[in-house]
Amino acid sequence: MPPGEFSLNTLYPPSKGEESVPLFQMPNQGMLPEMAYKKVHNKVALDGNAYLNLATFVTTWMEPIAGRLYAESFNKNLIDKDAYPRTAEIEKRCVRILADLWHSPSPHETIGVSTTGSSEACMLGGLALKRRWQIKRRKQGKPIDHPNIVFSSAVQVVWKKFANYWDVEPRYVNITPDRLTMDPEGVLAAVDENTIGVVTNLGVTYTGLYEPVAAISNALDELQIRTGLDIPIHVDAASGGFIAPFLQPELVWDFQLARVKSINVSGHKYGLVYPGVGWIVWREAEDLPEDLIFRVSYLGGNMPTFALSFSRPSAQVILQYYNFLRLGKAGYYEVQKVSQSVAQYLSKAIQTIGPFELFADGSDLPVFSWRLREGYTSNWNLYDLSRGLRTLGWQVPAYPLPPDMENVTIMRVVIRNGFTMELANLFLRNLMETVSFLDSLDRPIPHDLRYDISFHH
Repeated sequence: MPPGEFSLNTLYPPSKGEESVPLFQMPNQGMLPEMAYKKVHNKVALDGNAYLNLATFVTTWMEPIAGRLYAESFNKNLIDKDAYPRTAEIEKRCVRILADLWHSPSPHETIGVSTTGSSEACMLGGLALKRRWQIKRRKQGKPIDHPNIVFSSAVQVVWKKFANYWDVEPRYVNITPDRLTMDPEGVLAAVDENTIGVVTNLGVTYTGLYEPVAAISNALDELQIRTGLDIPIHVDAASGGFIAPFLQPELVWDFQLARVKSINVSGHKYGLVYPGVGWIVWREAEDLPEDLIFRVSYLGGNMPTFALSFSRPSAQVILQYYNFLRLGKAGYYEVQKVSQSVAQYLSKAIQTIGPFELFADGSDLPVFSWRLREGYTSNWNLYDLSRGLRTLGWQVPAYPLPPDMENVTIMRVVIRNGFTMELANLFLRNLMETVSFLDSLDRPIPHDLRYDISFHH
């Protein structure tokens, strides 16, 4: 346990009783704003360097002028649409823009909402799937007590939370060495009349690979013809929703497939906005059951709301619209293409380094991952490499793959806007130096398995 209090360490004598402050209790007296600022500032200054964080998908830099918009709007409560009607209009515009980008048949009539992030958007998408299934089953006079949902074993943890929190049986299609993403055969083996939907990933968090949404949709079309089962798809496009429309426009994964009923995306990942915004859009308005929408009047107007949270800031939604105006389709293409080029440059270089075998090369998301070649060494592993890079400031996660491949450990690098070729070459040089040091060891590094995994999905 840390000490129970901390010293203020000021440049001038503190007032009586202000020599120290309790760590886990609110102090009896306040302090000067400059003193409070300095203490908090110095604490967070010890965090890792965002430029060297290759683990996160989350945006860590925006243009300074975007910061001005942020400062002008962080005091607006997004839920209070009666007080801030222009901000509410901006949110609607963003939904329409995304619906159009993802080929909704009725982008100006469909429905969507902003969220605190893609995780909340996933929860809302899952709730809509469950409620639509319940409504349909009740009309058929069938029980609704055993719903299930199908997704890959490599799914992001939010979907496991959804199944747990909302009493839905999770059914996993395990990835294997021959099938690194969920495939149609595995989906068909898992679904039945109690399946509320299939969740496909446009960008698997573990590896950066796209799952074959169109092939899974086609397999479910054929299943419906044979059996009458009509099973919808939700696409978790947390990262890929802002990549595929620009870098892989020919890829069919979105509302062009009638079976895809909803899509979520993270605005604060490749949407290029500071943390705190996600989006979910339904293909058509009727795909979101009306009884999930609440209407409240106690903020001054009769406003519909569908969210897990209520009050939240407007700034990130406004910044999302700023990005849409600032970049346009051409700008988003250029930004994402630079990230992809850096990812492919690094993955190609890493592939030539003796110890490594690639899992993904950055051709889908600007993300690549690799494993240690089998039999290369018994003296060190990827966890040792991750720790070695951490001493140089780099945060590069090492972690095991999900069940059926849990004996395989991989490393993953996420390239985001702002990570330049200069930084890429610095990382490559530091990586090779760390590998060279580890290769020079004449005996195995001791391990404590409790501390190997420092990154969790």
